[in-house]
Amino acid sequence: MPQSPKISFAKFSAPRKGSVLVIATQDNKIADTASALDPAGVIARAIKVADYKGKAGATLEILAPDGAPYDRFAVIGAGEAAKRDENVWMRLGGACWPLLKKAGEAVIVFDAADETPDEAAAAACALGILLRAYAFDKYKTRKDKDDDGDKAKDKDKPVRVTIQCANPGRAKKAFADGEAIAGGVNLARDLVNEPANLLGPVEFAARAKALEELGVEVELLTEKEMKKLGMGALLGVAQGSARPPRLAIMQWKGGKAKDAPLAFVGKGVVFDSGGISIKPAAGMEDMKGDMGGAAAVTGLMHALAARKAKVNAVGIIGLVENMLDGNAQRPGDIVTSMSGQTIEVLNTDAEGRLVLADALWYCNDRFKPKFMINLATLTGAIMIALGQEHAGLFSNDDGLAGNLAAAGTASGEKVWRMPMGPEYDKLIDSRNADMKNIGGRYGGAITAAQFLQRFVKDTPWAHLDIAGTAMGSPSNDLNQSWGSGYGVRLLDRMVRDSYEK
Repeated sequence: MPQSPKISFAKFSAPRKGSVLVIATQDNKIADTASALDPAGVIARAIKVADYKGKAGATLEILAPDGAPYDRFAVIGAGEAAKRDENVWMRLGGACWPLLKKAGEAVIVFDAADETPDEAAAAACALGILLRAYAFDKYKTRKDKDDDGDKAKDKDKPVRVTIQCANPGRAKKAFADGEAIAGGVNLARDLVNEPANLLGPVEFAARAKALEELGVEVELLTEKEMKKLGMGALLGVAQGSARPPRLAIMQWKGGKAKDAPLAFVGKGVVFDSGGISIKPAAGMEDMKGDMGGAAAVTGLMHALAARKAKVNAVGIIGLVENMLDGNAQRPGDIVTSMSGQTIEVLNTDAEGRLVLADALWYCNDRFKPKFMINLATLTGAIMIALGQEHAGLFSNDDGLAGNLAAAGTASGEKVWRMPMGPEYDKLIDSRNADMKNIGGRYGGAITAAQFLQRFVKDTPWAHLDIAGTAMGSPSNDLNQSWGSGYGVRLLDRMVRDSYEK
């Protein structure tokens, strides 16, 4: 993969020779800072000729005149001052990256006419650059060649980006957390993008185990250990695959010993064929991403540990492959979950909720958490309801749901609360067992959430259905990857704003 850009912060000064000068400006006005760096007035003339309006994220690229100490100018709009927040500055940083990525060195100067952005804005811009710069190309054998097939020069050298601001020291300190978050997001993206033949349950578990380098305590449960615990729902999904399942338990202990942990549970179906209820062939390759919930939980644990979050947190991911062979689970089978509740499996493609049922029960029973949030690429129904701009939020606790919604607005990883209730719950009652794993044609995302609620007791709980946002989501200023890493920034922001002391 290409190296991440090297980002630093400095006081306002003239850029060095050979660099790209990026000026973030309000609307189409050039204030004193930019004017001093362009005494010939090239930028002002280009803006006029191009009729550049300077809307948020809009760019204008200009070749520097002979004798200038830099190669190129680039102007990027910062938008209206009243609308700028952390998310706007982050997206501005992401929008900068296409202007920077072919440069050896780049300098970003904030030149909004009405203000000098503080260190938080500069750090948010830097985080946006790191997120946008991500690319998954580790399996491309020609990635070190240029368009003519010749070896590209300096291909592996990272772009050096200097962000000029009033207080570089404070910006650098603020950006330390941003680097931790970017590391978590990009880890989640890597996991979702990996092909299923190379990332099975055992290999995924090894990636989780690697978080021990950051101080995370990691346990891995094998099939034998899960069988002793009575995890018949999770193991029923795994029984058709030659690849053994795993349950990974990750603990970050950054809070007080007496504090109950915050718990995050992820669906980790590394490939979902649908089992006996097999999926259509078209698009089945995308089912390598059916572990987006587990990827997000793993990325979140990376972020919390890397920035030394002052909370206790536990992340649990159920890792299985849903395949079909002579030993595969059949429609009509009845399995017994760890909770003792029985489940009639009417559709083997509704498997993620079976994995989560045992993972949620185990988490609640062992850790007695302050709350539980599970993430899963669970239903196509949520995409019909919300498209790919919001994740579906289901919860039994208004306070927890409110904290998630606020974090979604602040981070840009948006959620939309969906209804739950006894009228929906009765749709999953079974004639032959305590419940069935599907509820019929209508309200599929809701009945899936009602199923999960039966395994959380009275613990505050939220379910995030991220089927539309974790993979194949629309490209934007912060992400051009198929795997988006959705959920890491959302949950880190929620922890930071609502629970970290």
